[in-house]
Amino acid sequence: MIKHLMTALALVCGAAAVAQDFPTKPITLIVPNPPGGVVDTSARLLNEPLSRLIGQSVVIDNRAGGSGNVAYGAVARAKPDGYTLLISYSAYHVGNPSLTPNLPWDQKDLTPVALLTVATNMIAVHPSVPANNLKEFVSYLKANPGKLNYASQGNGSLSHIGTEMFKQQTGTFITHIPYRGSGPAVQDVLSGQVQIFITTPPSVMSHVQAGKLKAFAVTGNTRHPQMPNLPTTAEAGLPDFKLEAWVGLFAPAGTPPAIVNKLSAEVKKAFEMPEVKARADAAGIELRYLNPEGLGKLVANDTAYWAKTIKTVGIKID
Repeated sequence: MIKHLMTALALVCGAAAVAQDFPTKPITLIVPNPPGGVVDTSARLLNEPLSRLIGQSVVIDNRAGGSGNVAYGAVARAKPDGYTLLISYSAYHVGNPSLTPNLPWDQKDLTPVALLTVATNMIAVHPSVPANNLKEFVSYLKANPGKLNYASQGNGSLSHIGTEMFKQQTGTFITHIPYRGSGPAVQDVLSGQVQIFITTPPSVMSHVQAGKLKAFAVTGNTRHPQMPNLPTTAEAGLPDFKLEAWVGLFAPAGTPPAIVNKLSAEVKKAFEMPEVKARADAAGIELRYLNPEGLGKLVANDTAYWAKTIKTVGIKID
């Protein structure tokens, strides 16, 4: 009995010592998206202040591809020591399990560390669309089924699922044109080759402000801080259409809890810095910290919700 107690005490003390010493070398944040957009922006909000707090470099490694599965698989297989972490995007984390057969990773392979940010989406269209607000836009779509096309960041992306939800709720038909990421999608919406893109503000906000695109609403509960005159979907007459994206920090399964908790606490400190909040506001992203337990509950709830949504709108990935 005493021997077992001493062994348990030694393990606890050893784990505490590991966490106290951690980190002793640079940490890598693997990002499943290319530079730009809400996921990469969230990583760049975190890496510099986190580096200052922990006294080690925090390096961003963009590994786009495979609807996020390249990055997720890499972190799932990484050594669980806290030095390789994932910047996770909700559409990949809770959507891919329902969309993609034979995933190279499982949610159980990843340990929640902290929720980082939440971003609403924006309904943006080419200026040639003859509507000035959301109600006029929906009326035009109903009167012209199949005339307009919408862009997405790819099959099964949040923009794809979200626009299909929009079509279902409004009783409209728009043709889907999938792209490989926000960059090429935005370019074709700017040129008018496709007319509609429902996406996160960092991708289109500057073009809306410059008059190159029109925006009809944001899809969250509150208005965008940089565009206070743009209504929410509820204010614009579509109260049931909500679409938010979250970004979270995850470690490989098996990472010692003491290290996970230490990382989470440092993230919280970083996001309490006024300059970080100012940068987030400028990008139209909301800082919304949750601890490991809170993030775990969010993942469980959203996984169930998106599984039901994906089944309802009938999205499949070949």
